[in-house]
This record gives sequence, C-alpha cells and structure tokens, in this order.
Amino acid sequence: MPAELPVTAFMLVKTTPEWLAMSVAERIHAFTTEVVPVIEARTHGVRSRFYDTEFYSARVTDVWVWEAEDHAAYRLLVDALRETPFWDRYFDVVELLVGTENGYAHTYGVEPVASLAT
Repeated sequence: MPAELPVTAFMLVKTTPEWLAMSVAERIHAFTTEVVPVIEARTHGVRSRFYDTEFYSARVTDVWVWEAEDHAAYRLLVDALRETPFWDRYFDVVELLVGTENGYAHTYGVEPVASLAT
C-alpha cells in the first residue's frame, strides 16, 4: 500500500451569470484556453470528472471530481485554479469535500467494506 493515499475532492460549484451569458462555444473556448493550460502547467497526477446537477439543485449546479495522486498534487491544483477565471468569476466554489477512499481501512489495516452490485 502507498505511504500516502490518493486524494479525491468533490468540488461543489455554482455557475455565475458571466459564465451563463456565454454561448456553449465561448464556454468551451474559455475553459480550454484559460483554465486547462494553467492546470496542465502547474499540476501533476490529477484527473477530473464533471457532473451536472443543476436539474436537481439550485445551490450547486455542478460537481467537479478531482482525483489527485497525493495531497501535494491537490494543493497545486487548487492554487492553479485560483489563478484562473474559473475561481470566483465563472464559478462560485460552494464547498470542497476532500477525502481518501477507504481511509479507515488503511488506518486500521483492514479490508475495505463495500457493497457488491448484482
């Protein structure tokens, strides 16, 4: 088992009026030219996934899941994001939920308990 477990961050965000005023093409361009290059230049060992939640929540419109190989990679990610228009311009960061998968099992030296789909 690795000395430090990977970190998973659930970043709960809400779109801003500035983001929503852009066309879909403008949003993709802004993300790929203003956000992604900064993340790629400043981070390592980070993977992302994006979930739309606006149809179920008025407070949180999207959940961005960031998987980082360790806490240092996660800190670099947040530092990078804060230097882009993503942070507090295109999106309001509502909450950060950061954890390690099955951390208790690692701490206590036991096998993780999980349900099995049938």
